[in-house]
Amino acid sequence: MNLITDNSYRNVTLAKVAQERATNRPDETALLFDSGVRLSYGEAWAQANRLAQAIHKLGVKPGATLTFQLPNIPESVPLAIAASICGLVINPVVPIYRGKELSFILGDAKTEILFIPHRIKGFDFVAMIRELHPGLPHLRHVVCCNADDDLPAEILRFEALINEASEAPAPIAKVGPDDTKVVLYTSGTTGDPKAVRHSHNTLAKALDNGVMAWSLDARDMMLMPSPVTHITGYVNGIELPFFTDTNVLLMESWIVDRALELIEIHQATTCVSATPFLRELVDAARQKSRDLPSFRLFACGGAAVPSALIYEASKVLTNCRAVRVYGSTEVPLVTVGFVGDGETQLAAETDGRVCNYEVRICDDDGNDLGLNRDGEIWVRGPAMMQGYRDADQNAAAFSEDGYFKTGDIGQLLESQAIVITDRKKDIIIRGGENLSAREIEEVVMLHPAVFEAAAVSAPHARLGEGVAVFVTLCEDQAPDLSDLAALCAEQRLAKQKWPQWLEVIQEMPKTPSGKIQKAVLRQQLQVKAVQLA
Repeated sequence: MNLITDNSYRNVTLAKVAQERATNRPDETALLFDSGVRLSYGEAWAQANRLAQAIHKLGVKPGATLTFQLPNIPESVPLAIAASICGLVINPVVPIYRGKELSFILGDAKTEILFIPHRIKGFDFVAMIRELHPGLPHLRHVVCCNADDDLPAEILRFEALINEASEAPAPIAKVGPDDTKVVLYTSGTTGDPKAVRHSHNTLAKALDNGVMAWSLDARDMMLMPSPVTHITGYVNGIELPFFTDTNVLLMESWIVDRALELIEIHQATTCVSATPFLRELVDAARQKSRDLPSFRLFACGGAAVPSALIYEASKVLTNCRAVRVYGSTEVPLVTVGFVGDGETQLAAETDGRVCNYEVRICDDDGNDLGLNRDGEIWVRGPAMMQGYRDADQNAAAFSEDGYFKTGDIGQLLESQAIVITDRKKDIIIRGGENLSAREIEEVVMLHPAVFEAAAVSAPHARLGEGVAVFVTLCEDQAPDLSDLAALCAEQRLAKQKWPQWLEVIQEMPKTPSGKIQKAVLRQQLQVKAVQLA
């Protein structure tokens, strides 16, 4: 079904729109931060211009990759603008990634300049990158934000780059709006992350889909707790206030009581984030008898969204419509929820109305199944990625006529709604973060007693899904969860991927071709009412 209503592009870069805002509206607020920092358009451009001058001076040329692994802090905004000024490909990486993931991404992206924090919750990012650096021949410069006094001499300081740079206008690199702007890495069934490429145009189109569907304008303030290193946080956090008249309030980390306070103080109106945040916001608002009258929209996805939560949100937050949305890094915001009068039931019981995408529901042979029948969801549209960097991955991911095979099973209804019913891809979605089951299995199978391992999603009370592992043994002495935790730490696997539930079984359920039937294992978890916390 063709549900594309606007396939036009902006044909402009972030550098150009940021420069225009700084020229015409220099003192107006662009972004607020939960730390109390206010960033105007003029300040954002001045900092970005100086940073771009510093990057030029370091010899980083247009087309090179700039990676940043920062939380939602003020430095991330001029950094993104400076990358656009310099014509760099920007590569956001979530701060929860550790050595295993980061070394692969930096190597695969051929990153030349990297921006990191010094420490977050006691973890030393500088020490991590110093350990990885010898194996990364393309990495020429590492820049640390909010550095301590004991920073090693070879690590550059963000503040020093800004302060020592020229105030002269930095030349804006000549890049086309269809050139690759950003590369985001997403977990795949093969274990190694996949490099998703978006152009200036496709990323702006993803933004425009939400702006159009939710009628965002100058009256709105977007509360953004999602990481700016995710596509949701990057688009609706960093770029939204430059491409539209909507301001943004960035939270460095989600603390529900602080979120309540910020919404009330700044009269925030909207939020796009993960399901657990909506759950906690509704619970806290009820407990404190605060109905947040300014708040009108919470769009959530990335993990299962219970229908009851959508109904509950509309009762507790009196002016707010909570909606389910569906998409991915490859095809952002395929659906935008139902926000109209009389559409609460559709908002609660479907995964949203399709917006600016063509949708097919297909069987295993690629045949169209039509409406109201379960099949794999295939989509294409102007906000779709340019493709993966790996040609083999593209061959498997796209149909001959250019539809992206999402790997999700669902139905398309006459109401133009999608309803997700199952998952074809072997992915675990924990709090909106995609985890590769294959990557977890490969680490678990390093244990000498493990013969086979199968990682599957298990219900998690707060995060939607967590990691459960089934193993068969080649020795009598079975590992326990602490053994697997130690193994994961030794292999430098990010902590959110560590198994939280383990069961030893005699034999894996398999298809006649020998493939493990993970649906059977997930069903066993349901029968046992496994609930992670």
